Amino acid sequence: MSASHDLSSNDITALTELAGRLADAARRETLARFRPAGGIAAANKEAAGFDPVTEADRAAEAAMREILGRERPEDGIYGEEQGQSLGTSGYVWVLDPIDGTRGFMSGTPTWGVLIGLARVVDGALGAPFLGIVDQPYIGERFIGGPGIARLIGPHGEQDLKTRSAATDALADAVLFTTFPEVGTPEEGAAFKRLSAQAKLTRYGMDCYAYALLAAGQIDLVVEAQLHPYDIQGPMAVVEAAGGIVTNWQGGAAHLGGQVIAAANPEIHAAALAVLNG
Repeated sequence: MSASHDLSSNDITALTELAGRLADAARRETLARFRPAGGIAAANKEAAGFDPVTEADRAAEAAMREILGRERPEDGIYGEEQGQSLGTSGYVWVLDPIDGTRGFMSGTPTWGVLIGLARVVDGALGAPFLGIVDQPYIGERFIGGPGIARLIGPHGEQDLKTRSAATDALADAVLFTTFPEVGTPEEGAAFKRLSAQAKLTRYGMDCYAYALLAAGQIDLVVEAQLHPYDIQGPMAVVEAAGGIVTNWQGGAAHLGGQVIAAANPEIHAAALAVLNG
């Protein structure tokens, strides 16, 4: 049963509008700090590697939290920068203020603001039923939820639809991931097997790859070691557009880890078979 099964159309409209206002607030904070003269200062959150966070990440999440605290104080918030709470209402907003901070620091327009809305299920974060992938610099907003799968951008609006019938063969597939190494050596080896069978593999797009899949431009996104805030917003968008998002074993992906997003069941099944050897 859908996580939104007991919500009216008016409820869905109100929640979608609120999600849009959260994205608007994050746009203002991120754009005000994007591509400054002299570069962007970043702190490193990872002692053994490089996991950057900037003032823009923190300011964007704070702006979204301020709105939620005022308008829906009982809802939970699962954010990348300022912690997690399940709240008391049964709803949780999953926020990644800048997905792709490395790209943001580098001046590329492939980072995005991610917003997901999920239910609490058995005391834990459930799967999203509403999501946004927003790219402030190029002005594209991808929205997915009950009865909506839409791109709103500088070239107008269009309905989203994955390439549901374009190809069911890996030899014709366009495959995306963010990091060439993907994850562990074993995960990287599995991805390499899949890449060898795809028509084209591209790297470094962060959340924008999922948006491209929802828009029918590519066929597969495969990643590993994700967090819930990395996938909840994109997952809702891709699924609303007719795509499939699971883990590498075909199970639930809403908590992150190994994730595969596919345009149709056939290409999904073929990719899973390769990933699992």
